[in-house]
Amino acid sequence: MAEHDPLRFATGLSAKLATRSRHVCALFGAGTSKACGLPDVAELQRRILAALPKPQSDSLTGLLHGRNLEEGLSRLRRISALLTGDQAIDGLTAAGATELDRAICRVIISEVDIGHADLTATRHFAAWLARANYHFPVEIFTVNYDLLFETALEELQVAYFDGFIGNLRARFQTDLVETAPGSEQDSVPAFFTRLWKLHGSVNWAWDARQVVRVGQAVGEEVAAAIYPSDTKYEESRRVPFLVLQDRMRRALHQPETLVIVGGYSFGDAHLNELLFDAAVRRERTEIAVFCYSTIPELLAERALLTPNIQVVGDREAIIGGIRAAWAVPENNIGGIFEDGRFLLGDFRRLAQFLAKSASREPDVDGRLRQLLDAVAQNLPADGGA
Repeated sequence: MAEHDPLRFATGLSAKLATRSRHVCALFGAGTSKACGLPDVAELQRRILAALPKPQSDSLTGLLHGRNLEEGLSRLRRISALLTGDQAIDGLTAAGATELDRAICRVIISEVDIGHADLTATRHFAAWLARANYHFPVEIFTVNYDLLFETALEELQVAYFDGFIGNLRARFQTDLVETAPGSEQDSVPAFFTRLWKLHGSVNWAWDARQVVRVGQAVGEEVAAAIYPSDTKYEESRRVPFLVLQDRMRRALHQPETLVIVGGYSFGDAHLNELLFDAAVRRERTEIAVFCYSTIPELLAERALLTPNIQVVGDREAIIGGIRAAWAVPENNIGGIFEDGRFLLGDFRRLAQFLAKSASREPDVDGRLRQLLDAVAQNLPADGGA
């Protein structure tokens, strides 16, 4: 019976990450935030329903019938845009839909507040980015709304660009986002990590007919720009979302691209197709998907037909189009394979692995400790030298 070698897989991934000519991308979902102590989408939905007063909770329950949270929000915003006066859809007037939208966003902002989160994993991840020295910028795509990545990047003094320019009310710069990575037209230096928030953020706000990024989570009097409304006549309000999704499509089609996917449940059909299409059309694009436990069947079906999609779960993996269990080594492999389980599907373990790999420095652990200690001591990452 075929089995996959966990150490061989981890060693091969490290070698790929160490190749500086690689274009490295990552796609992270709610599992990464959950690893830091924040709720995933299902738990967030339960908390929203529990926090809303009964009339609003009942309205949202109706909207969520056959829909996920983001689809419910999108429908809510269509209702708000379509109606006038006392007209109603699903028992909601335009004013009622707008107020429910704001109430939902207030709960979301409260629940994904990182004040009580454990940032250890994102700090390890930022420590890897701090030492990354690729020819092309590392591009991080996330569907999460929280500020975990921004906070960790800033703590470890990792320069990044998120598509907005400015501090107090930063404006989205489409032209800077659309330039090809590493091209002569790319005005943002390659050492700037790209952080692309595909579904918006708690610090994005609607400003007239555009989205702006503010310095902190938006206030209670406005709705955060979380996930786009899909009304055609509000196309201008969709600009960041459409541009960023197109950026992901073009990034995945760059030659020699390595994509790391973690904490993502493959529940977004559009993003799934972007990944699968790139894997089919670009044979030298490699996609490594890390699942916390079981492998989703939708993903398994594609990986079995597409050898450059490698999927690893805690008990089995699909590598080279072959689905098989992990070969259990005689001894545990610290941080990678312990007690019969492959561990890198846990974002905390994956971030640790990244922080210690893809570096040619002789004292990786020492450098990592220096970066993390700098955060605790509020010193520059070079130790104040």
